[in-house]
Amino acid sequence: MLTLNDVLEAREKMKGIVHQTPLEHSQTFTNLSGNEVYMKLENLQKTGSFKVRGSFNKIMSLSEEERKRGVIAASAGNHAQGVAYSSGMIGIPCTIVMPKGAPLSKVEATKGYGAEVILHGDVFDESLEYAFELQRQRGATFVHPFDDLAVMAGQGTIGLEIIEQLPDVDVVLCPVGGGGLLAGLAFTLKQLKPSIQVYGVESSACPGMTAALRHKKPITITSSDTIADGIAVKKPGNITYQYIEKYVDGVVCVEEAEISRTMLYLLERNKLLVEGSAACPLAALLYQKFPFTRKKVVTILSGGNVDVTLISRIIERGLVESGRFVTFTTVISDKPGQLNKLLRIIAELEANVMSIHHQRIGAKVLPGQAEIHFSLETKNQDHIQQIHQVLLKEGYDVEFFQ
Repeated sequence: MLTLNDVLEAREKMKGIVHQTPLEHSQTFTNLSGNEVYMKLENLQKTGSFKVRGSFNKIMSLSEEERKRGVIAASAGNHAQGVAYSSGMIGIPCTIVMPKGAPLSKVEATKGYGAEVILHGDVFDESLEYAFELQRQRGATFVHPFDDLAVMAGQGTIGLEIIEQLPDVDVVLCPVGGGGLLAGLAFTLKQLKPSIQVYGVESSACPGMTAALRHKKPITITSSDTIADGIAVKKPGNITYQYIEKYVDGVVCVEEAEISRTMLYLLERNKLLVEGSAACPLAALLYQKFPFTRKKVVTILSGGNVDVTLISRIIERGLVESGRFVTFTTVISDKPGQLNKLLRIIAELEANVMSIHHQRIGAKVLPGQAEIHFSLETKNQDHIQQIHQVLLKEGYDVEFFQ
């Protein structure tokens, strides 16, 4: 069984290796949520996520014989980097199995820490099974991403830091996939302060822990694609489930759009780059998944390893949703000066033209006409509505897209 002493010993092992991450108050999210919001910045941790805590504690607990045989792990990215980094610190062989669709940035970072990376399976669970097979063949020690007491103890060190940084904390919100972070964190917090409330948050696209709690045991679920890839686990751990059932006050789900918007909020308002998994707890708070208000709430921003292509898509989607980017088409007479006239109207309305596509052939285009496709930078939804109304008044048949 996990003990508080295990967590305290884990912290001693990590000294000088693992960061004690900052706990920052956010006035912006306090105003938006009606609670005093603090953020535990594990996105600033070594390797870019909390995972290094558990993996380092596990690897440091190995015997000399086990270290010689090396370690093997399966991960969608963050655990991979944590195990690779920890193995490199003490110079032992390391093999990581990652899903084929794992973000390239995480794959390259894992290789950069000196690990052998094998891409296998479309989802984490398939990678996990293959890693077990390799472990049996090679005799290496398997470092489980969540269902291991030493890993849970390492993750529990976050709880020690939170209590030291904010002794009067009321609620802690934590992302949950396989459950190692939530189980270790909840156990530690409840030992130190039994009155504290601890909630898990997962994506509705992969609600593995919600299903486990409903069925009173871990089960394998059918999942959908999610930007919270770090917690896209179809079946939570057996050990972690037992601790979560006992120590966690509840688990809620957030939608993909809510996660995406929260990632953009954090980037714009707090200049914090976090991955989808890390944004889930704050998304749950912002979109009112909990009944409480006026509480001192800590949200765990569990990691910041985001693929740059995903960042650009999130920003683009955020601009559209906030009314700062819009596209529309209209048909004009294909005569000199007609396009210039339309551009003057748009300029007078203080919209910035990002791109124009001009074509003379189309289902809605008659001979002597041209269809124009505009992309505009705008101020907000009201500004878009103003542009629409003026163009209609000027006689343009326009079709807006968002």
